[in-house]
Amino acid sequence: MEKVNKILAVNFGGIGDEILFLPALVSLKKEFPKAKITLALEPRSKCIKDLTDVIDDLIQVDIKNKNKYVELLKFIFKARKCGFDIAITAGANKFMSIILFLTGAKKRYGYDCGILSRILLSKAVRLNKNRYAAKMYHDLVSPVTANVTELPVINIPAPEKIKNSVLIHPGVSKMSVQKGMIKTIPAEIWAQTIDLLVQAGKNVMLAGGPDDSDCIETILKNVQTKDFENFYGKTKNIADLAILIGKAEIFLCSDSAPLHIAVAMGTKTFAIFGPTDDKKLIPPQVTPVKAKDNCALKPCLWEKRQTTCRSLDCLKISASDIADTVLKSGL
Repeated sequence: MEKVNKILAVNFGGIGDEILFLPALVSLKKEFPKAKITLALEPRSKCIKDLTDVIDDLIQVDIKNKNKYVELLKFIFKARKCGFDIAITAGANKFMSIILFLTGAKKRYGYDCGILSRILLSKAVRLNKNRYAAKMYHDLVSPVTANVTELPVINIPAPEKIKNSVLIHPGVSKMSVQKGMIKTIPAEIWAQTIDLLVQAGKNVMLAGGPDDSDCIETILKNVQTKDFENFYGKTKNIADLAILIGKAEIFLCSDSAPLHIAVAMGTKTFAIFGPTDDKKLIPPQVTPVKAKDNCALKPCLWEKRQTTCRSLDCLKISASDIADTVLKSGL
């Protein structure tokens, strides 16, 4: 391949998607260590830059804006001026193949979404959704590098562990809740879980982000014990949260971005899963905590529907089941 100086990566999604995309970028950096990597992403995910040094520059594209087509046109013109040698897109639709072609990048890689993608891309990569998402994204760079990065890698040094500690991060993004995508247990169950873990002698810590204020408030109203540390509001940014996750021996969370940070930090993690597919969102090192329901549609969110059902049997998980699963880990 010709000398590569500039690489464009396009991934529109939440911060969790960007963390899962990091292995592909790390492998690209290993292959082309002198190349500048620019990531095009939504403004809501710009904090990814605080977790890694493989991204040299960001292009923010507000596709949630009512003028999203204007935003995309601005992005195309900006990309054309940069003169990228390689461009990859994580978008699994033919529209993204068109966008990538219009950027003028010399070599273009994306998923095979039909004949148009095969015409417009230098290589249309087979999309395999039935695997861990980080590996799915990594397939995009397989035409240009033999490097393989299995898990997300972030530039946060591993801190000293707090003995016998369990860090709980109960929240999910407010956007998912507003869209009717319920992916976690009620706050009252989280409160009961804290009580049970404290009773078992665990050093429990509670954390949350800006979207979690209602959840945290409900937990604090319902928890019976006061013998735990509340770090809500004390982690000022995503890097602070990563450090706190790294300090914990055990991390207990929902299906959300902090889960992927915990994977990168190497912290033993237990994650609540209901309507989403744990096999696609976590590596084997993470333990999914799931309801003992018999829903024939599970996992349904994104697989069969865009919002969760009303019954949410898949999220009827008791606090005792959650606590028992964590305590049986032996940590």
